[in-house]
Amino acid sequence: MPTPTLLVLDAEPLPRLGRLTGHARIEHTDAAGLAARLPRADVLLVWDFTSRAVRDAWPGEGPRPRWVHTASAGVDHLMCPELAASDTVVTNARGIFDQPIAEYVAALVLAMAKDLPRTLELQRERTWRHRESHKIAGTRAVVVGSGPIGRAIAHTLGALGITTALVGRAARSGVHGPEDLDRLLARADWVIAAAPLTDDTRGMFDARRFGLMQPSARFVNIGRGQLVVEDALAEALAKRWIAGAALDVFEAEPLPSDSPLWQAPDLIVSPHMSGDTIGWRDELGAQFVELYEQWAAGEPLKNVVDKQRGYVPGH
Repeated sequence: MPTPTLLVLDAEPLPRLGRLTGHARIEHTDAAGLAARLPRADVLLVWDFTSRAVRDAWPGEGPRPRWVHTASAGVDHLMCPELAASDTVVTNARGIFDQPIAEYVAALVLAMAKDLPRTLELQRERTWRHRESHKIAGTRAVVVGSGPIGRAIAHTLGALGITTALVGRAARSGVHGPEDLDRLLARADWVIAAAPLTDDTRGMFDARRFGLMQPSARFVNIGRGQLVVEDALAEALAKRWIAGAALDVFEAEPLPSDSPLWQAPDLIVSPHMSGDTIGWRDELGAQFVELYEQWAAGEPLKNVVDKQRGYVPGH
C-alpha cells in the first residue's frame, strides 16, 4: 500500500509530527497553495484553524482528501456545501480545550463579580477606594451549548456554588431545549455562550435576548463571535440593560481598532485566548498523531463531526 500523503495547512509554530515518519508523506502548504495540492492529499490537517482557505479551495477540480482534521473545536471556518456533501470524514480537536475554557470562564465570572478590572485601574491611579462586591455562591447561570466545553463550564461554575442550567439543541436528561432559553435568560445572573456556530445559533444573542436579561446580569461569549449581534450588545451595555460582559471571540478577528466594543462600558475584551494554555499546541499535535495512527490502522476515528449539524454528535 502506498504511503499516504498528509497535507498540512501551516501556521507557526508547525506541528510536531515526527512520530509519523515513514507512515506518511508529509507536505506543507499555505493558503495560496492549498487548492493546487488538495488533489494529491489523502489527509488534510488544518493546523491554521483561523484560515478560511479550505472553504475557498475545496470546490475545485480533482480528488479530495478522504479525511480532514482541524486543530480546533469549531468547524465553521472550513465547512462548505461541497465538503458537507462529500464522503470525506471531518474530525475536530474535541477534548483539548474543555477544562482550560471552563477555567477561563470562571476567572471572568470572578473578575466581574469582584470588580477586579476597576481594582487594577484604581491601583494604576494610586487611588484607595473601598467598594463592596458580589457573592457568586447562590447565583444562577445559563450555559448555552451542552457539548464537552459547556459541560465543563457548568461543572466548574458549580464548584463555585453557582446553580447552572445547560441549554442544548434538544431537551434531554440534564439539558434544556431551545424552547426554555428565554425563560432561563430572564432569571440568570450569568449567561455563557458556548454553542457551535450553525444556522440556528448565528446571531442568537440579539437585542431581544439582551432585553430579556436582568439589569444585573452579565454575559460571556467564548463560543463563536457570530453568535452575538455585536451592535446589540454594545447598545445593551451603553443603556445598562445588562451589568457587564466579557468577549473572547468576535465577528472579525483581530478586533478592529475602530470597533466600538473597545470603548463599551463594563466590557472585558480578550483576544480569543480562553482555551490556549501553555503546551496546548503540543496537545493538539499529539491528538492528531493518535488519530492518524487509528486511521492508518483502519480503526474507527474519534471526534467525527456531523457535517450537516457542524459538531460532534452524541453530547
